[in-house]
Amino acid sequence: MGDNNTMILNMGPQHPSTHGVLRVILELDGEVVVKATPDIGFLHRGLEKLAESKTYHQCIPLTDRLDYVAGMSNNLAYVLAVEKLLGLEVPPRAQAIRVLLSELQRISSHLLWLGTHAHDIGAMTPLFYALRERDEILFLFERVCGSRLTPSYFRVGGLAQDLPEGFEAKCREFTQTFNAHVDEYETLLTQNKIWMNRTQGVGVISTEEAINWGLTGPNLRASNGNWDLRKAMPYSGYEKYEFIVPTGKNGDVYDRYMVRMMEMRQSNEIVRQVLDKMPGGAVTAQDPKVVYPPKERVQESIESLIHHFHLASAGFPAPAGEVYASIESPKGELGFYLVSDGTNKPWRFRVRPPSFINLSALPVMVQGRLIADVVAVIG
Repeated sequence: MGDNNTMILNMGPQHPSTHGVLRVILELDGEVVVKATPDIGFLHRGLEKLAESKTYHQCIPLTDRLDYVAGMSNNLAYVLAVEKLLGLEVPPRAQAIRVLLSELQRISSHLLWLGTHAHDIGAMTPLFYALRERDEILFLFERVCGSRLTPSYFRVGGLAQDLPEGFEAKCREFTQTFNAHVDEYETLLTQNKIWMNRTQGVGVISTEEAINWGLTGPNLRASNGNWDLRKAMPYSGYEKYEFIVPTGKNGDVYDRYMVRMMEMRQSNEIVRQVLDKMPGGAVTAQDPKVVYPPKERVQESIESLIHHFHLASAGFPAPAGEVYASIESPKGELGFYLVSDGTNKPWRFRVRPPSFINLSALPVMVQGRLIADVVAVIG
């Protein structure tokens, strides 16, 4: 029991709506939340310290696993930081493919969010619809790099390899049908009275509060905070593409839902534009001290084989200094802060994660609400 006969209840990490990685200690007066204390760290693997014993290339697979439903986005933020440290320019085709795959990853991440969020609140059907389209994206990823969840496809200086034959046609097919599928999701939820009652006016946070708590991504934009790194601080050529940054007005669960639904449509348009404007040329920078030689040359040339072996085993030294690079990941600002001491491994490797910081505002958003509303807000 808490003070004044309130009750302490552990919600998670075994509770289905916390997905096994979050515990919230709730102080309740009946069913009303008096205080909520998030207890985090159930998926903590000491990744930042682990990265300090790896070469810059070897860190890429570690970033896949930071947010395991947005591996491409994680790869992008990290390689941008290393390239900034090296002063390395990436070819236009590699930049375009990075944008293409990052936007597909955004859609994929939002689809999993939509299905599980709706399911937690009690709407079961959207999960099956959303996973259907998400699977199409994962099949596209599999064609590109052989992996669905942990791609390690973006490399320092470009990409692991060019897009496979037929990929662009399959990708275009997806973009032509996807908006109609978003219409299906909206038919199930957007004007559904039960959905509106469970989400409207729930978990409200104002623009000022959202900024003060450090919220980014759809959570900030749903509170009418017009901030998107793709527009505010463009990277990888995002300034070449036309898209709208959706915002909400009320900062509640419903607006956060609507912002993400609109973001999926905008990402689909960006993918279309990338396909229409796709440049030709190389997909890796011409810097043999950093970039692996093409696989076909490794199989034919002893010099390329030695070069490949040296990069794989010893990596490359980076200039001494410190950099920070960030992207607009599906969940908000994902940034990497790297400190180099001039060796082949990062001296300091620090991740600025969106979800960890977004979660800090949970106690404010659920105070005075019912237990059932906590599930909706976490989603």
